Amino acid sequence: MSQPIEPGHQPDRTERAHHVEPGGHTSFDLGGGVTCHKLSVGPMDNNAYLLVPTQGSVVLVDAANDAHRLLSALGQRALHHLVTTHRHHDHIKAIAEVVEDTGATCFCGTPDAASIAEATGVEQRGLWTGDRVALHEGHLEVIGLVGHTPGSIALLWQPQDGPPSLFTGDSLFPGGPGKTARPDDFSSLMDDLEAKIFDVLPDETVVHPGHGDATTLGAERPHLTGWRVRGW
Repeated sequence: MSQPIEPGHQPDRTERAHHVEPGGHTSFDLGGGVTCHKLSVGPMDNNAYLLVPTQGSVVLVDAANDAHRLLSALGQRALHHLVTTHRHHDHIKAIAEVVEDTGATCFCGTPDAASIAEATGVEQRGLWTGDRVALHEGHLEVIGLVGHTPGSIALLWQPQDGPPSLFTGDSLFPGGPGKTARPDDFSSLMDDLEAKIFDVLPDETVVHPGHGDATTLGAERPHLTGWRVRGW
């Protein structure tokens, strides 16, 4: 069972892979007074991220599955915002139960909002590039990434005392972009990744994907041309 979040707990930020075994849980410092609790949930080993400030309410990125574990990890802290990175079924299974328990307001990419609302029965507020989600004394910046789904989004946290953190859902992983159904979707996703992320953010930016380990933009940047050539 996940342990409740301890207010003020600030784990080490030096380990960048942030590996979690299936069904496991780890914590690390994002800088800016925010700790990230990463949980592997569900049979598809999805990552759910609880972003816990030293003061104020928690933001949950992807209530993918195992609502009881997410709520246990939350403990007595308030959850006001639940953000879903995209509409695929393995990323939305715990939304209804978490919202019923916490009363959190749900956000997602505007083009995916109707689909998620229909599948979960929970109202979604649409976001897109340039929008913000409040967190601690700052905000998560929303970046729209069209390709894996029409309304996929990434969330950027930029603290003054550490590297940026980017929560990418299934749009960017170690080793390449997320799966796309058609060549034009792949081109769209690559165009958005390059223009909105690789051309803008520094190499030290830590990428936290929807499944598996973290990476950095610096580790992935040399492979962009190769991804284009292979087509996935």
